[in-house]
Amino acid sequence: MNKLIDPNSADPLMTIRCLSQDSVEYPRRLLDLCDPPKKLFYIGNVGLLNQPMVAIVGARKASQTGLLHAHHFAAGLGRSGYHIVSGLAYGIDSAAHRSVLALRGPSQTIAVCGNGLDSVYPSAHRDLAKQIAKVGLLISEYPPGTGPKGFHFPRRNRIIAALSLGTVVIEAAQKSGSLITAYLSSHLGREVFVIPGPISSALYAGSHRLIQEGAKLICGVEDILNELPNERFH
Repeated sequence: MNKLIDPNSADPLMTIRCLSQDSVEYPRRLLDLCDPPKKLFYIGNVGLLNQPMVAIVGARKASQTGLLHAHHFAAGLGRSGYHIVSGLAYGIDSAAHRSVLALRGPSQTIAVCGNGLDSVYPSAHRDLAKQIAKVGLLISEYPPGTGPKGFHFPRRNRIIAALSLGTVVIEAAQKSGSLITAYLSSHLGREVFVIPGPISSALYAGSHRLIQEGAKLICGVEDILNELPNERFH
């Protein structure tokens, strides 16, 4: 069962709410898009949407090293005053979300979903989604009752890119969806940061192409902090 909302529960923390573009809480950074969502559905702390955040994206079938990098960079950025946004997918996304949740500090995590928030995709992340909803934020431009479709996820990625001051790419293959987020970030004038890897690994083929095209190669959290605008949450 992948339902997130229990119809028999009266828990206000798990209520789906809606923002329109004229709402005070609507994130101004989304207006940089040529097609910003007219509505955003959310569960959780909507106040996070206009605070500084960084995206962490990467392979669904990540290596153990990639997962460790996701944990390390998410925790380091969280401790440095940034919320972490990702897409609730397997691999790098979920590792980044879990790393921030484990901090139990002021930094939070935001999951942008490619389906209605009354259910969870992938269904194995139902408990993770509930944890995020209670302390962070789940958002989607798709109304409740909308199932996941392949074409939803590139559109989901544009929201991740626009919300963030920069995007960190961890393990992206040649045709990775993470490349879509990275290119959108660059097009929007956001920073793109990439961790390099072995040239023999297909998991890094897209990552290395991004570096060749001008993304910043990073070896540590400080490499990211030195390039970001001087914005931190308080």
